[in-house]
Amino acid sequence: MRLVLDLFLTFFKIGAFTFGGGYAMLPLIHDAVIHHHGWLTQQEFLEMIAIAEMTPGPVAVNTATFVGFRIAGLWGSVFATLGVVLPSFLIILLIARFFGGLMESPWAKGFFTGVKPAIIGLIGIALWRLGGAALVDAQSVLIFLVALFLLSVRRLHPIPVIAISALCGLLLP
Repeated sequence: MRLVLDLFLTFFKIGAFTFGGGYAMLPLIHDAVIHHHGWLTQQEFLEMIAIAEMTPGPVAVNTATFVGFRIAGLWGSVFATLGVVLPSFLIILLIARFFGGLMESPWAKGFFTGVKPAIIGLIGIALWRLGGAALVDAQSVLIFLVALFLLSVRRLHPIPVIAISALCGLLLP
């Protein structure tokens, strides 16, 4: 029971204090599950991110669900998912109920002007940490470059890019 509560509180804090969506949450999830709690290894975390990215839904919610399940089974997945989703749900309820014209206020505009660059920084650090752990040899760098080309230059949909990358991983020595 203590582990399930730890999962809930960990993911609740992440959900409550991260703006910018799932990719901005990844560095916080990474630090919490690897460095703070020691629930996962770097390799396990990378595998969970890969699975979370391939499955439908927001990457942070999927990651919380998979981490919770890996650490404490079904109840771990329920409470980790609830923890990461509940803060946003409550904030949206409050905004909808009490602050209808909030987005037009100078305070809100200033807030988002300041938060947007920080979100890009969080996404960048997630890319840096995960990239450093995933791009470990010539094969992984080649697959990354092909995927980057297909996504950015050819504007291919991510699903075929994931399939092509998986195929490359299977076929390349």
